[in-house]
This record gives sequence, structure tokens and C-alpha cells, in this order.
Amino acid sequence: MSINPYAPPAAKIDDVAPVEVTPRLWNPVAAARWSILFSPAFGAILHMLNWRALGEPARARGSRNWAIAVLATLVAGIFIGLQSDRASRALSLGTLLAWYFISGRTQSVYVRERYGKQYVRRGWSKPLLTGLAVYVALILIIGLGVFLAGEAAGDGAPR
Repeated sequence: MSINPYAPPAAKIDDVAPVEVTPRLWNPVAAARWSILFSPAFGAILHMLNWRALGEPARARGSRNWAIAVLATLVAGIFIGLQSDRASRALSLGTLLAWYFISGRTQSVYVRERYGKQYVRRGWSKPLLTGLAVYVALILIIGLGVFLAGEAAGDGAPR
């Protein structure tokens, strides 16, 4: 068998590295930014789902634990807010900063170092609409609670 000296060089199949399939992710930086509006629980839940897609179950559990802790802090913040609005705001801001610097930023760095900007992005319509629906539901529940508390107190307002 003769070799054609004018043929282009052929790659050996063994020399080709397998192409890494990138998972579908929500942008972790955008998730952290949306957490300013929807609370760190929103970002922690999206980061949890991203960690699962990245095949990092231990980190996914950590993000789930952050989401639970943030939700507990939000409930505590409601009761603190009844006493002091300033303390409730400080608690909310502190929770946001703690989540971002302890957990949230980790995923941003991980994705940037591993994939750069070359990963498949997930759409934002479903998580943002869900976040908005939860936000509106909480406002309605809190408003109903305030209304019922006023009714139970017999505030004497005309009907």
C-alpha cells in the first residue's frame, strides 16, 4: 500500500480529545443579581439546580441548605419587622451579603473557570415568573393577615 505524499495529514482517532458536553445552566451571576429583588432563597434554589446539572451533589445540598436558612431568616425578619423595620432591613441585607460571599460567588467562579462563557444557557421566563408569583402571593398573604388581625382587634373602622 502506498502513501500519498500530497494528502493532507490525517488525525488519529486516539489523539482527539472527547468534546465535553456543557450542561444547561442559569447564569449564576444573573441569579445572584435577581436575588436582590427576590431574596437570596431565589438565587440559592437556582444555584442548587445548577450544581445538580454540573454533577456536584454535595454543593447542591449546600445551596439547598442556604435556601432553607434564608427562608427561615425571612420568616424571622417578618416578626422582627413588626418590632423594628430598620432591624428587619439589616437582617435582609446581611443575609443577602452572607449568601453571596459564602456560597453564591463560588458558583460564578466555578462556571467562569470551567466553561467561560461557552455553556448552554437556560431561559429566565419560568424562574422569574415563579419568583414574581411567589412575591405577589406573599404580599397577599401578609395583607390578609394584617386585615384579619385588624378585624380581630375590632379597630372600629367603618364597614
